[in-house]
Amino acid sequence: MIHHLKGKLVEKSPTYVVVECGGVGYFLNISLHTFSQLKNEESTHLFTHLQVKEDAHTLFGFVTKAEREIFRLLLSVSGIGASTARTMLSSLNPNQVKEAIAGGDVATIQGVKGIGAKTAQRVILDLKDKILKVYDMDEVSLQSNNTTKDEALSALDVLGFARRQSEKVVDRVLAQDSAMSVEAVIKQALKNL
Repeated sequence: MIHHLKGKLVEKSPTYVVVECGGVGYFLNISLHTFSQLKNEESTHLFTHLQVKEDAHTLFGFVTKAEREIFRLLLSVSGIGASTARTMLSSLNPNQVKEAIAGGDVATIQGVKGIGAKTAQRVILDLKDKILKVYDMDEVSLQSNNTTKDEALSALDVLGFARRQSEKVVDRVLAQDSAMSVEAVIKQALKNL
């Protein structure tokens, strides 16, 4: 198992990077989250996950151990493959994935391309307890945060803003301060829409 790679960043695109270590170039599939976190410096350090199948050995790269751990948890769910897990981490950052699962937010998970209602429910059913236990999260605070988010999104819908764009902005606002009131979230979101 390849734990991590530290070397020269040779090539970078939104879906993959090539890292040269000791004269060998490693092709790593990455999420958009990892792409956005990677600096354009020559030297880089990525945590990896090696997927071995009959027809291919595929290497995935992550900026943080936390993102890799979420990826591995997603792979443990029946019906979620590496491609879907990577798409999920490209649509949502690792904290958003973690909070959506822990809070039972089917709509957020279902908002990821390629994930239907049944798969979203299966992800929550399979991973909710693990996420709450491993990350020592409090289910009550997550539910109040989801209520705030839902109320803010409803208000922005009424004001005529696109749901998808509003959701990204509200998530960003709540990531900065999850204890904000609904009114404060809406005001802050309106400044960024």
